[in-house]
Amino acid sequence: MSEGRVERRLAAILAADVAGYSRLMGTDEEGTLAALRAVRRELADPKIAEHRGRIVKTTGDGLLVEFASVVDAVRCAVEVQREMIARNAATPAGRRIEFRMGINVGDIIIEDGDIFGDGVNIAARLEALAEPGGICLSAAAHEQVRDRLDIAFDDLGEQRVRNITRPVRTYRVALGISSRAALPVGAPLPLPDKPSLAVLPFQNMTGDAEQEYFVDGMVEEITTAIARLPWLFVIARNSAFTYKGKPVDVKQVAQELGVRYVLEGSVRKAGNRVRITGQLIDTATSAHIWANRFDGAIDDIFELQDQVASSVAGAIEPKLRQSEIERATRKPTASLDAYDLYLRALAQMYHYTERGLGDSVALLRRALEIDASYAPAAALVSWCRVLQRVQGWGALSDDDVAEGVSLARQALEGARDDSETMWLAGYAMFFLAGETVMAAEVLDRALTLNPNAATAWVVRGWIHAVRNQPEAAIEAFERARRLSPFDPLHYLNAAGVAVAHLAGRRFEQALEWADRALHNLPRLAPMARVKVVANAHLGRLAEARAELAGLLAIDPRLTISAFRAALAPAMAPEVLELYVSGLRLAGLPEG
Repeated sequence: MSEGRVERRLAAILAADVAGYSRLMGTDEEGTLAALRAVRRELADPKIAEHRGRIVKTTGDGLLVEFASVVDAVRCAVEVQREMIARNAATPAGRRIEFRMGINVGDIIIEDGDIFGDGVNIAARLEALAEPGGICLSAAAHEQVRDRLDIAFDDLGEQRVRNITRPVRTYRVALGISSRAALPVGAPLPLPDKPSLAVLPFQNMTGDAEQEYFVDGMVEEITTAIARLPWLFVIARNSAFTYKGKPVDVKQVAQELGVRYVLEGSVRKAGNRVRITGQLIDTATSAHIWANRFDGAIDDIFELQDQVASSVAGAIEPKLRQSEIERATRKPTASLDAYDLYLRALAQMYHYTERGLGDSVALLRRALEIDASYAPAAALVSWCRVLQRVQGWGALSDDDVAEGVSLARQALEGARDDSETMWLAGYAMFFLAGETVMAAEVLDRALTLNPNAATAWVVRGWIHAVRNQPEAAIEAFERARRLSPFDPLHYLNAAGVAVAHLAGRRFEQALEWADRALHNLPRLAPMARVKVVANAHLGRLAEARAELAGLLAIDPRLTISAFRAALAPAMAPEVLELYVSGLRLAGLPEG
């Protein structure tokens, strides 16, 4: 290239900044900087690298990133924003790190590693249009991704932005949490004592009146699937269908039906293909807490309805739970009831730290003091005991383990129709007491009650994996992933696949999946054990010893005898010996 010639190229540009950064710094300068560094280190930078992005420059609160592909840019942005929703679930609203993002595709000028031009300027202006937790795209970017990603978009129309002469057609990704304050409304009906939801009639946009039966049947299937969640109050179909064919204001619906959440959607048809879109709205905040679309052939209507209903129910369950946790964290401590304490305990458990699990047990004990028969709290104590024992945290006594088993039995006796309580308690009985047959029966009942319970499928996968049934395990994990790809407990899925491959003596695959799980939770002891054992059986003893040193930093009391005592009740003998021989090869003392 001749000297003085300007270097240009076409690129996708992502601009991001932190909403309310000055306010956050004014409130807690050091805490804000530490939190932002943690988000960059643990989430943003790895995601950018994963999607082949290049960080062009950073400011105190912002990033400018270049991608070769718009699809990569949007995938990266969506995954970061979704993860931020989960990270912020237990953080007070005034202290959250929330990104605004803008994405454009256009011609850029490159000079000394920096980038310039209208393509960059438009991305920055789109960022300013985005709400906290939101993503805005230019029309050019939207055109390239709208049919390539399972993401819904809202058309915001032409927007005039600073220093750009022509209006910019703007689209918003229809997911994540909006910070838009609720508009003043009349006094709503009293809400039920548990989360409440109405599934509204979907809009028939097929242009074919004869397809009404298909659209209505779809909504009925979705309503039935969601109604299987016992912790959720779902408005009956007949009441929800009084809004069919009418213009709908979700806040008015919330008042008239007495619900907090509304699920709405539409159906489009092109030839033999249909596209179903849905979005879940928290009417108290106007936040779109979930949105997705589903494509399929109309050849087998009933199969398509079943698939969509399962996918919707499985996907929105963790989103509803996160929203409820956020609500509970805002509630004054003095007015907490057993359910609120349970939600706060869930938030602590999701942190997956030694302190978090200890705090979770303490909150659950308070819940059981208020209501000794509250089965979900009893089951979650038993689950926390499982996690503590798996990690080697808390130096569990025999009394602690006995408490976990006793509360699991209590939960199973008190919640025969609660799928979530059953899988929590059933796995605790399996892991802490070796009750393999009972656990299998409990899991069968839980999945009969709610076939869309993603984490129940994860638990079934774990049981198959440690009982030396790797193929059945992987099948269960794959079903869980399809049902709920963004579940807060998603690390259990990747970790379970790693254990399944280890049991199947596929050591390279075990290492790959262990690394995936450790990417999200670097101190996940079961995955550190998998890496020790897999490397040892591959003959990589130096790597195995190095991984063992890291494992002992997490669980310093670990010995061969301690491992046997903790895992023997649940593991198949051949899987247990596979672990023990690998740990011995790496140098773990007998104890």
